[in-house]
Amino acid sequence: MIDPTNLGIAFLLGLFSSAHCIGMCGGIAGALGLSLPPDIRQRSGALFIFAFAYNGGRIASYAVIGSLAGAFGAEITAATSPHNGHLILRIFAAAFVVGAGLYVAGWFPSFARLERIGIPLWRKLEPLGRRLLPVRNPFTALAYGAIWGWLPCGLVYSAGLWAASSGGAFEGFLILVMFGVGTFPAMMSTTVFSRWLASMMRGQGARRVIGAAIVIMGIVSLVYVGGAEGDCPTCEIQ
Repeated sequence: MIDPTNLGIAFLLGLFSSAHCIGMCGGIAGALGLSLPPDIRQRSGALFIFAFAYNGGRIASYAVIGSLAGAFGAEITAATSPHNGHLILRIFAAAFVVGAGLYVAGWFPSFARLERIGIPLWRKLEPLGRRLLPVRNPFTALAYGAIWGWLPCGLVYSAGLWAASSGGAFEGFLILVMFGVGTFPAMMSTTVFSRWLASMMRGQGARRVIGAAIVIMGIVSLVYVGGAEGDCPTCEIQ
């Protein structure tokens, strides 16, 4: 059974990642709104539908990542020591969250090197996304968002590591969905309000505050891991 604390951590990670999301993906999200025909952009209801489809596709891709990570983590745990393997994954995931927070705040720029892991896949997907532009209907926006969800991102990888320690594919699915839900308000706003919100959230002060919040969340999750050492979703009590 999924631990509600895991879902809460995933949601907060997504929520606190908003400044980084807008800085990294704001141009992509804003381009969606700006590339729409004028008659659609002038109708707030229509623009909202496009933005919802766009971000829905992105979260769907996160869900796939979470499922794969959860299944992989469960296999690794079962192949090693169920208890110790799970504990190591949880500690590693929490430490990764701390690194992501330092990166968002601008204190650990080397963390961005981890994003290179996803570059080979992104090079294959990005041309497919360009073929969908300009977006003309919500279904195309959904497809474009699904491709965008695979953009290399250290914070998505942090959530993926947390999903790997969750105990299984379904648990990982839920964790990445909650992470995506946490990013949803900021990215929806970026699409609707475009450049105005992006420029506001790119301020260094906001990034440092949010980065520090992510670091604190990672430290708290490390304490939680230590306090819940006996809790292993893949272990059976003998």
